[in-house]
Amino acid sequence: MGKEALKDRNISEKQQPWWKSAVIYQIYPRSFCDSNGDGIGDLQGIISRLDYLQELGVDAVWLSPVYRSPQDDNGYDISDYRDIDPIFGTLADMDELIAEAKKRNIRIIMDVVVNHSSDEHVWFREAKKSRSNPYHNYYIWRDGEEGTPPNELKSAFGGSAWTWVPECGQYYLHLFSEKQPDLNWENPEVRHEVHEMLRWWADRGVGGFRLDVVDLFGKEVDKMITKEGTMLHPYIKEMSKAVFCNTDLVTVGEAWSATPERALLYSNPDGSELSMVFQFEHISLDQQEGKTKWDLAPLPFLKFKQVLSKWQTELYQRGWNSLFFENHDLPRSVSRFGNDREYRIESAKMLATLLHGMQGTPYIYQGQELGMTNIRMELSEYQDIELLGMYRERKAAGYPEEELMEAIYAKGRDNARTPMQWSDAPNGGFTTGTPWLKVNPNYKQINAYSQVQDGNSIFHYYRKLIALRKKHSVLVDGRYELLLPEDSSVFAYTRTDEKTRLLVLCNFTADTVAFSMDEDWTDAEVLIGNYESPSASGTLRPYEAVMLKKQRTAEMK
Repeated sequence: MGKEALKDRNISEKQQPWWKSAVIYQIYPRSFCDSNGDGIGDLQGIISRLDYLQELGVDAVWLSPVYRSPQDDNGYDISDYRDIDPIFGTLADMDELIAEAKKRNIRIIMDVVVNHSSDEHVWFREAKKSRSNPYHNYYIWRDGEEGTPPNELKSAFGGSAWTWVPECGQYYLHLFSEKQPDLNWENPEVRHEVHEMLRWWADRGVGGFRLDVVDLFGKEVDKMITKEGTMLHPYIKEMSKAVFCNTDLVTVGEAWSATPERALLYSNPDGSELSMVFQFEHISLDQQEGKTKWDLAPLPFLKFKQVLSKWQTELYQRGWNSLFFENHDLPRSVSRFGNDREYRIESAKMLATLLHGMQGTPYIYQGQELGMTNIRMELSEYQDIELLGMYRERKAAGYPEEELMEAIYAKGRDNARTPMQWSDAPNGGFTTGTPWLKVNPNYKQINAYSQVQDGNSIFHYYRKLIALRKKHSVLVDGRYELLLPEDSSVFAYTRTDEKTRLLVLCNFTADTVAFSMDEDWTDAEVLIGNYESPSASGTLRPYEAVMLKKQRTAEMK
């Protein structure tokens, strides 16, 4: 980063980082808004919807990858880190997006995929020419014989993680698609290239970075270690010192292996690593123990409460949480944790209340603020490389068709990737052409236009929650305490600071439930609730949520 740019981004040590009171919105560009009718969302489409995001009240937009890419994994296979893929627009469009977002006090967060590149990146095209090529060591190679991979490491998308290159007489590692060769972070030249690229984007005015699969950077493949390798945190510290330190950039790492102890390293308040990480412990509960996400199991509600609460208490005043139920890799939360049929509106609002009442930075995935739902399609209509790989492997292994399709309906990534539902116009107002992925047929009932007009909609409920975070510092700094840990229906907790005490109550069932509490909240102020008026004291209606506030008195603990 240039001296002048760095000077402008400097923050004082005493200043509260902006991202602690912020709400961040994730956009999956190919599914957000199509401006030119080719069926794929683009940067000009995003620019055209910035007023919508401003009305919602978000502070930043995390943009899934828009770099030049063969699109083998929808842009998570990058062939040029310093250019925009033509399907999304141009660098000029990107600069315009950054500038127009800034006018609305919205920052743009880039999604950085540097565990691997595309096999069409010039580095890899050179690397596979010969062992003596200067770029060969930018990737991870091992000797072997064709047909006998170096070890048993598997790709997340199915099959071996090793692919043979005859020109070199070696295998290269790819923990994802064979078109996504893993970069060699042991090579200081690779790390320098990454730092230079990040500074280049910071100088263009982006507000931060989301680091894809950050926990894989320090892999030790000969020891069969892919996550949390010995050198992981030294690599992140080096990157932070080179790019992030003493700036107001927000940085969030995707770390499926993160525990609270590891998250304290990633999000150390001294700023030596990242602002926060995405951890997925709560996301991995509704699957059979020791198996994959495709092996479905009911959500263990008491464990769900325990896990979310553990992250709240163990990071308190020592690290920072990212708060999310959805992203581009996960199914729709109202279909997963709520009731997307008769109580869709109530349960979508309830889940929002639960999450936005906690400590951390909330993330809203596009359409979540509308209560968008999962979709059921014919197998031929799905696009996701992970989903299709799972289907092929399990079909060959003899899994029943019905079981495979139920897993896809519940957990497939295309659930979140169906186009944004803007209106009841054809294709939900997403495109005037043929959408790259089928629009959910319920767009006539669930769309942004109708909800912006309706003051009682899920959209406006999110607006209120975002405004509450700006107004009440207890939501940013308050101490968390779980209540009713053994209640099988109600998720209840308090947030407390020196002046204020909040109570959040959420009913996770379709029944009216009763509960009892030690503390009297009958005279508390109702900050927000998903029914017109709160229910009788000690009861909650189906999927009811309420957030109550009272001032602390001297006799309160």
